[in-house]
Amino acid sequence: MTEIIATYLLNNEKKPSKKAEEIALGLTVGSWTNLPELEQNQLRKHKGRVVSVEVNPSETEEQALIKIAYPTINFSNDLPAILTTVFGKLSLDGKIKLLDLQFDEGLKRQFPGPRFGIDGLRNKLNVNNRPLLMSIFKGVLGKDLKFLVEQLKQQALGGVDLVKDDEILFENELTPFEKRIVEGKKALQEVYDQTGHRTLYAVNLTGRTSQLKEKARKAAELGADLLLFNVFSYGLDVLQELREDDEISLPLMAHPAFSGALASSPVYGVSHSLLLGKLLRYAGADLSLFPSPYGTVALEKPKALSIANELTSEDSFKKSFPVPSAGIHPGLVPLLIGDFGIDSVINAGGGVHGHPDGARGGGLAFRQAIETNLQGKLLSEGAEMYPELKLALKLWGNAEVTV
Repeated sequence: MTEIIATYLLNNEKKPSKKAEEIALGLTVGSWTNLPELEQNQLRKHKGRVVSVEVNPSETEEQALIKIAYPTINFSNDLPAILTTVFGKLSLDGKIKLLDLQFDEGLKRQFPGPRFGIDGLRNKLNVNNRPLLMSIFKGVLGKDLKFLVEQLKQQALGGVDLVKDDEILFENELTPFEKRIVEGKKALQEVYDQTGHRTLYAVNLTGRTSQLKEKARKAAELGADLLLFNVFSYGLDVLQELREDDEISLPLMAHPAFSGALASSPVYGVSHSLLLGKLLRYAGADLSLFPSPYGTVALEKPKALSIANELTSEDSFKKSFPVPSAGIHPGLVPLLIGDFGIDSVINAGGGVHGHPDGARGGGLAFRQAIETNLQGKLLSEGAEMYPELKLALKLWGNAEVTV
């Protein structure tokens, strides 16, 4: 019999073993000891079982880690069914946090994983042996297509590898979805012809759920490079549907908007590593954005690293790019590379656009910081060679100095 094993953190639970048994039964057959033997025999293959209970008292409250196995015969092979089984009504039952799900190999095969992954995106860009650099459109709400396209060109001229829409740039009259793709493609081709540097543009896929597939197919027809997707506003299963559609066949960039409502509490919800790491990778995200440990919306370093580990650990699925984000500037490049390695994406908004020389200068400063660090030099040494990096360090500071 195959199973999925869920790991939970119980808080303020004085009888964790008893609670574990209640969960194992309550989320499967409902009751056991009062059932006649015939019913027990009939239901045995559906019964949840307690795998382990580990009491872990903290300084402030009683805690326990419990693992419960759920027979896969109980649910259909989709994430909505799995999440409803292991954490549906349980998520309403006090201070319980879902930390992890352990899929057996048979169940794993029901999920697609990334279509392109790290290697596929590197092949598209012909970039190896360094982190990718991504930037974000800024201040484009209420601006026209000409403004957006010029901003896109300047970012590409700065050597940025990926440019993504702002997650709040929805369908609108000034910068319609299809025109963004067509005009953006022209602009990036001009930069490529001029410089030989390839930049890919991630357009924000939005609208009613019933319209998303057709809209994504149209994007593919128009030559879109990637799709940005607010996955937690729509649901993981919608992401999987997009990934599995061969008429779309585009890299998918998962934005973490709304995930804080599900993962931020230390005692409720789902762990960051499961939500923004494992489940996104299984469902098909090629890139996953999440708060970095040192930016403006900082996530504790162990949590951020746990997300990256789930995205890049050896598995039957392709690896997804970790994209630590928020408040990133060139002076943080040594920390980013040191913590997340070269198989990551350095993502910046204000750290590119806020450069005294504009977006082009900001992109150059990041590329110079990356090159300097990978050569084993201090950023202060690179600043003596590169004026854009020097200006950036003067404006935002240098992590090597403060660490």
